Amino acid sequence: MKILLCNDDGYQATGIVAFHEALKALPDVQVEVVAPEHNNSAKSNALTLRAPLYVYQAANGFRYVNGTPADCVHIALTGLLDYRPDLVVSGINNGANMGDDTIYSGTVGAAMEGYLFGIPAIAFSQIEKGWGHIDAAAARAAELVQRIGRHQLDGGKPWLLNVNIPNLPLEQIKPPKVCRLGRRHAAERVITMDSPHGDTMYWIGGAGAAAEAGEGTDFHATAEGHIAITPLKVDLTDRDALGYWAQGLGHMLARRAKEGQD
Repeated sequence: MKILLCNDDGYQATGIVAFHEALKALPDVQVEVVAPEHNNSAKSNALTLRAPLYVYQAANGFRYVNGTPADCVHIALTGLLDYRPDLVVSGINNGANMGDDTIYSGTVGAAMEGYLFGIPAIAFSQIEKGWGHIDAAAARAAELVQRIGRHQLDGGKPWLLNVNIPNLPLEQIKPPKVCRLGRRHAAERVITMDSPHGDTMYWIGGAGAAAEAGEGTDFHATAEGHIAITPLKVDLTDRDALGYWAQGLGHMLARRAKEGQD
């Protein structure tokens, strides 16, 4: 199995280094790292379109790019690699990507870029920041890759999974649960301070606390010590509202056409 490994914390981050070691230990696995040069948290699916991108190689063999996580995967799949990976894996992220976090997450964005190219993909995150018990998380993540990495849905369609792992010793991490995304409260207030030049600086506030964290959500599963696995999709269409908007727009257009005739 050929795996492309990326992240959003940067190629030197503890999470990707530990994950790489765990993946390399799997039988019949080839792992290639193409990751951002610097931390790119919350970059989502952003691509760099108006600046050149460069690829460098570190002493440990990792390749890194002066761009976003999605840039890394995009470049790897459209010219850097001379083969098509069987799986795109992202992480392990320094902190949770649950609920609304997935919209902003560079970790998920990297995995989603692989998914958009028709390759199965998994995004991995630890719940708490600070890399506590990272080796345990890497071991559990590698186990999941080994179990489901070659899995194909009916028709051979790609899939995209979001995985969150509690910061616990290996023996205390409970089996995976398949969950839906929870929801967070609105983000905390923006933080302001004065710059040395007298200008006002603005810093985005912290993520909101969990708002919907009941049984069946990723928040609930990880709070109970389980690994949370959530299948994701890219289609943002509100299918339940299609009929409502089609009917409403039809009435508005018909009324406007009548008014134009009067």
